[in-house]
Amino acid sequence: MYYRLLILALLVFTVGCGKESCELPEEVAKIPVEVKIERLEKPFFEIESKADVAAFVKSHPYFARQYLQQSEYPSDSAFINPLYDLATNASLDSLAQQAMSTFRNMQEQEKQLEGAFKVLKYNYPQFEVPQVKTFVTGLGTLGNDLYVSDSLIVFGIDYFIGTEAKYRPQAYDYILKRYEPDKMVPAAMLLLSNRYNKTNFKDRNLLSEMIGMGKAYYFVQSVLPCVPDSKIISYTDKEIADVTHNEGRIWAHFVEKELLFDKTPFVVNKYIGERPNTPEIDATAPGRIGTWVGWQIVRKYMERHPEVTLPELMAETDYRKIFDESKYKPEKKR
Repeated sequence: MYYRLLILALLVFTVGCGKESCELPEEVAKIPVEVKIERLEKPFFEIESKADVAAFVKSHPYFARQYLQQSEYPSDSAFINPLYDLATNASLDSLAQQAMSTFRNMQEQEKQLEGAFKVLKYNYPQFEVPQVKTFVTGLGTLGNDLYVSDSLIVFGIDYFIGTEAKYRPQAYDYILKRYEPDKMVPAAMLLLSNRYNKTNFKDRNLLSEMIGMGKAYYFVQSVLPCVPDSKIISYTDKEIADVTHNEGRIWAHFVEKELLFDKTPFVVNKYIGERPNTPEIDATAPGRIGTWVGWQIVRKYMERHPEVTLPELMAETDYRKIFDESKYKPEKKR
């Protein structure tokens, strides 16, 4: 079984990927951006009456309309009554208290977002900084784990408490690994990448999907240069070290099995979709390994083409061009 972690590989990776030079360039850092995360769970769980609910909704109309989907309810009372029940629910209040304790202050998240938005303003001058809010969803009762649009980002912080949470989302363990505090902002930026990441829907196969996701991860690493790869793709440090050491062997699997241009949804999903592992390569190979390989292809392309800007990369729909010009061909290591 070749797919194994070598201690030396882990040490090399740990030293080599510390991202010591991760600070923003001066011309980016000086762009004026200020992020203040508004904590909506606090006033929501201070509600004592239906009149308080109505006042909360009136104070946050865009949040109510976009995140709480107010328009989906047939009447104001049909919208307010369940909100009141949830705001005064003792079990949900316990979850809210733990979430607010875990995210007592959000200075780190604000710093990350400010840096990301500076990069976006530099690359996309028309970019407008969205409002950023937090909320406690009741693990999906009141909203999603993340909401990202051009003008609003909402973090459902009860999803991201982590392993110490009294209540956790109903999901498989390999999905739960993503719901940790330090993966929250990278996850939001991955969703935001959809706004800029252009693809050619007429020519879809495994390779095009790999490179499409590779562009998305490259976008996140570009706007969050100090965040390690493991937090961006939600692999463990061991998994990152392992796939890095075995990159040549992983690539050989795709080439030797003639998978790259396969359009069969079942095959594509094996390497792109959500799975605990990829046993076709090895039982210890993490799921979504095709997306990681796509990320490495995009990295090689950008290394070979330093003149290409982030907007140009994200607008490029010719996946064959990216692949061919990357000259990606990692060697097998013994």
